Amino acid sequence: MSTPPRQKRFTPADIGALKGVRPIVSLTAYTTPVARIMDNHCDLLLVGDSLGMVLYGLDTTVGVTMEMMIAHGQAVMRGAKRACVIVDLPFGSYQESKEQAFRNAVRLMKETGCDGVKLEGGAEMAETVEFLVSRGVPVFGHIGLMPQQVNTSGGYRSKGHSEAEQDKIRRDAKAIDEAGAFAMVIEGTVEPLAREITTTVKSATIGIGASPACDGQILVSDDMLGLFNEFKPRFVKHFAELANVIDKAVSDYAEEVKARTFPGPEHTFQVRPKK
Repeated sequence: MSTPPRQKRFTPADIGALKGVRPIVSLTAYTTPVARIMDNHCDLLLVGDSLGMVLYGLDTTVGVTMEMMIAHGQAVMRGAKRACVIVDLPFGSYQESKEQAFRNAVRLMKETGCDGVKLEGGAEMAETVEFLVSRGVPVFGHIGLMPQQVNTSGGYRSKGHSEAEQDKIRRDAKAIDEAGAFAMVIEGTVEPLAREITTTVKSATIGIGASPACDGQILVSDDMLGLFNEFKPRFVKHFAELANVIDKAVSDYAEEVKARTFPGPEHTFQVRPKK
């Protein structure tokens, strides 16, 4: 389904208004050149704290800092002219209090120019979400599997397999929705539950490992592009195999350097003849 070209940047309100109209296209972005490419196709670009694992080789997202999010948020904003850009609040930057969350959300928005922030959490974060939204900060929620809570939730496992888990996720979705989030990620959640939540909340739902019935979908761009061959989560589809392309390109480069066939005359600068 194609989207007509438009000059105006999508706002969080625009994203929310797409619920029930057409699927919302989202991807993570971390750099200017990639954001420029994705901007032509995506409604929303998320500068996710997944950058800690994808770009910095961290084991989890817990070690990501505000400074890292700001630097990459600024980079993505330089490349995105059309898509709504949301930046993750990293672990420890918002859980202490709603006031702490507001200070750091404002800092992210001021220093990057982004359109809003994302935070993880359900019912326990509803008061914070309402506090931010009432003060002019658009909030993108995140329920189900929450990577920032990996150390207390038993690892990266799908959610909603028991009645207790399902009830909790329902309560989380309702709380974040009523608090005013314009959208929420539903991650790693059993399909029927994600489908049900999508029909019961006003906020737009963005699925990742959830349901095709969600109002939109998001993937980590490096996963979608096939930049990692070691591990592929069940919910990821490789739309390209760039790891193989890059490996072949580097191999060819190395061979030509060793053989002294690169650089050739066309790649070097010669002394200009005197006039």
